[in-house]
Amino acid sequence: MLKQYETVFITTPVLSDSQVKEAVKKYRDFITNNNGMVVHEEDWGMKKLAYPIQKKTTGFYHLIEFRAEPSLIAKLEVQYRRDERIIRYLTFSMDKHAVEYAEKRRNSAKKAREQAETSITKNEE
Repeated sequence: MLKQYETVFITTPVLSDSQVKEAVKKYRDFITNNNGMVVHEEDWGMKKLAYPIQKKTTGFYHLIEFRAEPSLIAKLEVQYRRDERIIRYLTFSMDKHAVEYAEKRRNSAKKAREQAETSITKNEE
């Protein structure tokens, strides 16, 4: 049975933009290649860490929401541990309330983007 999960990982700040995108693509492909389905993805960009990790005070945050078999999570976390670009990660199973909240948050963000685009095009005319 497929469950819905959310994983957030932090990559080291010394990576270039293309290297960060390559790391994200690696994990997105890992999920899809192991019969998972990516539901949503967000790039949060570079943020300051609450405390230093491996003598680094910032990192690139990325969130992937996906559906997969529970056995995939252990394999995914092994991949995170083996990758020196990843300095921290967190994966958790979403219950029905968390799934509803995530969908509502995505929809409201989408509406806000559409309204902003509409107002920009009206101002240009």
